[in-house]
Amino acid sequence: MSGSAAPRWRSLLFVPANVERFIARANERGADGVILDLEDAVPAQKKPEGRAMLRDSITSITCNGTAAMVRVNHNLRYIGQDLEAAVMPGLTALVLPKVEDAGFVRDVADTVAELEREQGLPLGEIKFILQVETPRALFALPAIAGAHPRVAAMTLGPEDYSAAMGGVPEPDALLTPNYAVLCAARAAGILPLGFVGSIGAYSDIPAFAEMARRARRLGFRGAMIVHPSQVEPLNQAFTPTPEELDWAHRVVTADAAARAEGRGAFPIDGKMVDAPVVRRAEEILALAG
Repeated sequence: MSGSAAPRWRSLLFVPANVERFIARANERGADGVILDLEDAVPAQKKPEGRAMLRDSITSITCNGTAAMVRVNHNLRYIGQDLEAAVMPGLTALVLPKVEDAGFVRDVADTVAELEREQGLPLGEIKFILQVETPRALFALPAIAGAHPRVAAMTLGPEDYSAAMGGVPEPDALLTPNYAVLCAARAAGILPLGFVGSIGAYSDIPAFAEMARRARRLGFRGAMIVHPSQVEPLNQAFTPTPEELDWAHRVVTADAAARAEGRGAFPIDGKMVDAPVVRRAEEILALAG
């Protein structure tokens, strides 16, 4: 999101768009955003029901400031109906699954712009989160990440990607594609989302928490999840600790003083600090929101 502040999306919780009991309490789970899923979580015969519920669901989710998002289908038969139902006041972002080329992103963006104009909505306000879920997409990542100004974030879909590869969603198989998505997102100035593991791994929360902490060390800034028990570990992992914030404040303050004196490097806590370290400190402060 070149030229604008990156969103603070530490935890984005999927809920089926057609299951009222999950939607009713979704905004109480502590997630930064709730994704109403019209794709994999909803059988074909239930998709019309999910679309019809979107207006009330988005109103419910956003009543306390939680971001409301909708994952549409990639299938051409469904996506037009999904967009017609989803583009409305209160929608923060659309999640586009199985993205393989920049042209698809631009086509969806044109359709969303048309719907925004029809409804009198601010043009360009609805953002996109892109899911990379096939090996083919890896060869087009830079173009995909930079496809359109609406693109705010990108992530690997570990389950679909692993299935497309004929493998299983384990760290050895997922590190390389996750890191490729991370690099492409950073190069495009958009938010890198993800962790190196299965999105469905919620039975062992301590292990999931360590996976989330590792994701932040790699450079990710949030992730999508499928169970409420995963929210708190993600929020903790992607929130700087008081010690980190203290260090970052001291680095930024010392940097300002050093530049005023014409110096490009200076010591903090017995270590030399220069421009890359200052950038890391600034990102820690940005992560704190």
